[in-house]
Amino acid sequence: MPRRTWLRTLGNTPRTPAARLVCFPHSGGSAGGFLPWADALPPGTHLLAAQYPGRADRLAEPPVPDVRAMSAALAGELLALAPLPSVLLGHSLGALVAFETALALQAAGHAPHRLCVSGCKAPAGAAGGGTHRAPDDELWSAVAGLGGVAPDLEDDHELRELLLPALRSDVTAHETYRPTSGRLHCPVDAFRGADDPLVGAADLAGWAAVTSGRLVTDVRPGGHFYVGGTADLAAAVTAVLPMAGTGV
Repeated sequence: MPRRTWLRTLGNTPRTPAARLVCFPHSGGSAGGFLPWADALPPGTHLLAAQYPGRADRLAEPPVPDVRAMSAALAGELLALAPLPSVLLGHSLGALVAFETALALQAAGHAPHRLCVSGCKAPAGAAGGGTHRAPDDELWSAVAGLGGVAPDLEDDHELRELLLPALRSDVTAHETYRPTSGRLHCPVDAFRGADDPLVGAADLAGWAAVTSGRLVTDVRPGGHFYVGGTADLAAAVTAVLPMAGTGV
């Protein structure tokens, strides 16, 4: 049955979890994209991923083309969970949703332990572009050109028609994003693929403006969608997971 909630547990929930990792997918992505992480995390980690409307088990729901609306819903569900020290991880569009969710959690008195962002410019410069207004063929080709569509699926017209509404909504959310004012107090880790045509080194450095904490930048092999197949990114995030203390 479809579930209208925004969070999905991946893998088994530990009986006594010590920390929580919350993952936020890229445009057109779904919670299931983070399923391989379940085997890469240390015991005691509660792994959650956001399931945006309009895809997977929420396919019948209209997608939400607004980063701040998405983050408000996600923060509400996270605040309803048992408190755990948490790391939020988002890639591309997911980085913006993760940032806004972190701000909302902090405002509610449950700041995350850390924010990890990947493949995304800092909030002040993340918006802009007209890809969300492009014809279907052009939008699909742009995403495929970045590696966001498996090569053997690029010409699958039925799949394309199924995915395009959510993809266009997500790209709209990214390109029309207006960040909430305010700064985080937790550290931020910012990652990018070395060959990413959308995010450069200076773009990662811009994340320093969103926090009074420390910024760590890290460059990984690959392009914009390097995150899908890079096992050592999971290791890098594991290294900053809090396995004791208090938090979300």
